[in-house]
Formats: sequence, structure tokens, C-alpha cells
Amino acid sequence: MTRPRLLDLFCGAGGAAVGYHRAGFDVTGVDNRPQPRYPFPFIQADAMTFPLDGYDAIHASPPCQDHSVTQNFTTARHGSGWMLAATRELLQQQPLPWVIENVPGSPMRADYKLCGCMFDGLRTDTMMLNRERWFETSWHGFGMRPPCSHDLPAVSVAGHDVPSHQRKFGRSVTLKERRQAMGIDWMGRDELGQAIPPAYTEYIGAQLLEHLKERAA
Repeated sequence: MTRPRLLDLFCGAGGAAVGYHRAGFDVTGVDNRPQPRYPFPFIQADAMTFPLDGYDAIHASPPCQDHSVTQNFTTARHGSGWMLAATRELLQQQPLPWVIENVPGSPMRADYKLCGCMFDGLRTDTMMLNRERWFETSWHGFGMRPPCSHDLPAVSVAGHDVPSHQRKFGRSVTLKERRQAMGIDWMGRDELGQAIPPAYTEYIGAQLLEHLKERAA
């Protein structure tokens, strides 16, 4: 059986891609920077001008820096607030189903809100992942997930280290532990800080496959 083809825009090092692949897609990544660890076919190109034909669905993760706590005029005008809107407009102008992912607080409709606490695999014996991400879909998807609840100390994978790790664990969190919390074993520290856990897009990918089946019926 032929696997549907998914185009992964702003792909980074492939956290989202691995989830979609596990769900049943053949994935091709596009990013304007080299991604030597990307685990599937990769094309270095501008995601906003890359041809969208030849695929069955599209995922896009436009940069999210202007939704962080620290903002300035330049990033607010030209960062992902602008980029997210431009990405949505681009995807709405073509017929394929699409998914846009971004951080909490982004100017988007959050059809799915996913966090590490919702997935059994994103934890160790002593810690779990706290990493909420929002997903907007062309089909206005809706998922019944249990509410966010952290029954273990939460680990962050952003940056080199965070003071909360010292308070919670009395030490820095190792790269191995960060990888385990994210369900990712092929990325370095900085790549992990920008990644989506594959568990998230494996879940979204299952919904997308059902939507593709409905479209084909």
C-alpha cells in the first residue's frame, strides 16, 4: 500500500517528521538552514516559496521566537506573528490538508493542545516533559485528551539549562535525560530546544490520515 506523502515545512532536525512517519506518511523536509541530522529526504530551500504540488498533506512549523517572553519591534513585525499568518495564507490558497504548529499564545486557532504529560513515553522514573504545543488544522480537528497534569517534576529542553532544574533536581539535567523526555535520540541540545516530540505528530498524523480517508471516500 502506498504511503501518503507529507511535506514538512520549516522542518528543523525532524522531530515532527518522525512522528508523521510513524503514523504512516513518507516525509520530505524543507528548511532554509542545513539540517544534517534530518532523518528523511531533505531540501534546503525557502519554505515560503517551495512548490507545494506533488504531496498529499503539509505540515508547517513557522519560527516562534516572537511569542517568547522577550520581544522587540523587529521580531514582532517580522517574526512568526507575521510568518505564521503568511504561512496560513499560503496554505489556504492550495487544496491540500495542512497542519500548522506553534507555541502557546500564538495568534492561531488551537484545534489540538498537546503536552508531554499526555504521553506515557515522554518521561523517566523521576521527571516528565513540560512542553505544550498548539496545532491548527485545515479540517478544524478536535481531540478529546485528558487535561494537562504533571505528576512528576517537569523538565525543560529549552536552552543550556534552567534554574528550575537546580531547584527541582539539585543538578543540571543531562542531554541523555532531555532526549529521553522528548522521545528523540538523534538531536543535539540546541536542536532539542526547537523540536516537537514525535509523539505529538504521531497523534496528529493519525487524525490527518483519517481526514485523508474521508476526503477520498
